[in-house]
Amino acid sequence: MTANLLTLNSSKTEFLLIGLKQQLSKIHDSSLTTTHSARNLSFIFDEHLFFSDQISALSKSCYYHIRELRCIRPYLDFKTASTSATSIVHSKLDYCNSLYHNLPNYQLNRLQQTQNSLPRAVVKAPKSSHITPILKSFQWLKVNERTEYKLLSLTYKVLTTSQFSCLNNLISVQPPRSTRSSSIVTLSRPPTISSLKTTDRSFRYASPRLWNQLPDSFRQTRQSRLDSRKLEVHLFPVTNALRVRIGNHFTIINATNQVQTIYRS
Repeated sequence: MTANLLTLNSSKTEFLLIGLKQQLSKIHDSSLTTTHSARNLSFIFDEHLFFSDQISALSKSCYYHIRELRCIRPYLDFKTASTSATSIVHSKLDYCNSLYHNLPNYQLNRLQQTQNSLPRAVVKAPKSSHITPILKSFQWLKVNERTEYKLLSLTYKVLTTSQFSCLNNLISVQPPRSTRSSSIVTLSRPPTISSLKTTDRSFRYASPRLWNQLPDSFRQTRQSRLDSRKLEVHLFPVTNALRVRIGNHFTIINATNQVQTIYRS
């Protein structure tokens, strides 16, 4: 920074050391005053990358908007309420959500509970109502499925465009074989397998694993674009459920033509 004639403002600068508890416990003599969490690009990172503070702040913000939506819901039609919920609350849940991949279940459950409250507010369902049929009616992926969707979308863009040069160096395409499957794009896995869960969550490890698990139809070299709808169905097959409007009711019919439940809008 000195070479670029820059200096740090000590009153506005926070230093965050990231690592395992065992690693951080070995650091005793440090001239820096470190913090347990720090904000970067409106996302809160903590020293163990569990994102507890980020999820707490996110949940607080989302619940505020969900409460406001419940207050004005009687004056909105279903389409307006659904659009408002997606643009205001779901956009917050989706921001940098690839970082939530493979988080501990107790952290993902906190995010899922926040998402569950959103469709209940839209359909004016009680807070104790079962959430699965409501999510099916909206055809919304759950939190962990949305993180996988984001990672797969990023992977596809890295492979087909030059927009993400910083991620391009993290993955490599396995050389094709002279067989019928030579047109299938397969990513090489990292040469060393890490036993650390934090490392396993990184893009370098998660991207090849998720991409190689996709059906061959998604990984064709001649495919010019990724079919987002088919990818959603692959990640969450029950989104094939059909939602039929009958008067002021919404009837949810699954793939076997069995009526599951009915909600008033």
